[in-house]
Amino acid sequence: MIKSFKQLDGILRGDATRMSAIKDGRIETPIGGLSVVTVFLGAVYGVCMGAYAVIRTGGTDNDAYMQMLASAVKLPLLFFLTLAVTLPSLYVFNALVGSRLSVVSVIRLLVAMLGVMLAVLASFGPIIVFFSVSTESYPFMKLLNVLAAAMAGVLGLAFLLRTLHRLILAQEVIDTPQQLMEALEDDGDESDDEGAEENPAGVLDTVGEGTSNRARSVFRVWVIVFSLVGAQMSWVLRPFIGKPDMPFTWFRERDSNFFIDVLDAIAKLFGA
Repeated sequence: MIKSFKQLDGILRGDATRMSAIKDGRIETPIGGLSVVTVFLGAVYGVCMGAYAVIRTGGTDNDAYMQMLASAVKLPLLFFLTLAVTLPSLYVFNALVGSRLSVVSVIRLLVAMLGVMLAVLASFGPIIVFFSVSTESYPFMKLLNVLAAAMAGVLGLAFLLRTLHRLILAQEVIDTPQQLMEALEDDGDESDDEGAEENPAGVLDTVGEGTSNRARSVFRVWVIVFSLVGAQMSWVLRPFIGKPDMPFTWFRERDSNFFIDVLDAIAKLFGA
């Protein structure tokens, strides 16, 4: 476990994703240990979310402790289910832009991204507990948790985009010597256009600066997809905080959606 935390620390500091570390065009982040640490950090934040129910009831209601337990279980589940739903689309996007990352490499990268997200989220845990103690406003606590998750998501997805860009650049550097050798062996009979077709590239562009720029654009689309799926997944798995005037349940009925509920919480918070 300690080794896995050190690996996560290396990811947070950027040591695991520097160009020197991925110069072979692959990311060597371990999946198993990092997944365990990610689940642990998610559970920590889940406990902090559920603390509102315990504090709100004065610690005398068994349902409040069940809410804390449920949040600790469902918070890591939220992120990994979102990952499972969006993984195929990322792999297809990855292939479209000409990156030759394998399925395993893509999974490693996504687990590293979840590690970043949940490390940031867990760091917000004490803040969530502080406001749980200092306020009784359920809409405020709901929006505070949404804001914390949004900030963690932005940082995690920014890490993903930067690392994907570096991996694509590293692959281009690897390809360059081979392309030069092929050019030297060319007898000059083939046209430049024919030679360009031999460049390793995706269907969207040729390898080079254009690929990197277009890759960023394509992956930004995936970031939007991931964000939307994650937001709605949190709605499907609710409750996480525990509404004071409702009995404990593992899951609520599937009415409305995440975005309407956030707007409703904002309206209630400001008395609209």
